[in-house]
Amino acid sequence: MNRLRNIFYLGTKELISLRYDYVLIFLIIYGYTALIYIAASDESLELRNASIAVVDEDRSQISARIFDAFSPPYFQDPGIITFNETKKAMDGGLYTFIVDIPPKFESDLLAGNIPDIQVLVDATAMSQAGIGIGYINNIINEEINNYYNLSMDPGVVPLKMAVRVMFNPNLEGSWFTGIMEIINITTLLGVLITGAAFIREREHGTIDHLLSMPLNPLEIILAKFWANGIVIILAISMSLLIVIKSLFHVQIHGSVLLFLAGTVIYLFSIMSVGVFLSTIARSMPQLGMLCILVVFPILLLSGGYTPLDNMPGII
Repeated sequence: MNRLRNIFYLGTKELISLRYDYVLIFLIIYGYTALIYIAASDESLELRNASIAVVDEDRSQISARIFDAFSPPYFQDPGIITFNETKKAMDGGLYTFIVDIPPKFESDLLAGNIPDIQVLVDATAMSQAGIGIGYINNIINEEINNYYNLSMDPGVVPLKMAVRVMFNPNLEGSWFTGIMEIINITTLLGVLITGAAFIREREHGTIDHLLSMPLNPLEIILAKFWANGIVIILAISMSLLIVIKSLFHVQIHGSVLLFLAGTVIYLFSIMSVGVFLSTIARSMPQLGMLCILVVFPILLLSGGYTPLDNMPGII
């Protein structure tokens, strides 16, 4: 019972110390609000308002269908240019994509040949270019398949595949990125705040006072854990309510309490890393450098940025 009382009072002391650490308070508020919003809204996993132009050298029904298929919100209203204008348009950065439909494209298609469509991509917009080429390929293939099937037998409606996506039906990248960023911020702050608490004790000289008292190291560590952990859990709860649910309109299915319970278990492990780093670092700058060396590999290998299946087996 005395141990629990010691852990409670030491944790209360930690909360009072954190109250006057305005830099850490700002970092917690900024990390769980603005940083999550910026990351989720800017790091888009889908195409939005890409500029595109079409060089229609065929002037056929299928080329018109392809032209009309490039529509908002994925693309801006497509422009029409001639083949001689393509180089100038790409060099001037007027369009990210230019689709060149060659002459006799429809007749070659109906004859059973496999004509080519040239797609010019401005790779300086690397993220948009990489995502957009997949969109363009799917749109052109879908329009060609629909047109080809209807032309061969107008009475037969081609097979339509109905895809139903659970939890994120519109495949909004911000939904996934927002939740992922909460875990990333938790990883960073879990290490940083706990490590900073011990560094602060060492710099103020109070760590020697604690060790001279009838306390064991486990009580000191557990006090840091529950005090800093409850702050992070409250910040996560507010972030889920304000940023994820209110700003990004994510429909949260399942139990939020279960999610927070899992976060508590994760915090226990990640705060242990912070305690370990604080025993090596002798100042806050050293702790910050060690966090960079430790936290970023954890984030990159967590599966949030790159699927685990794409990593080598040993990793």
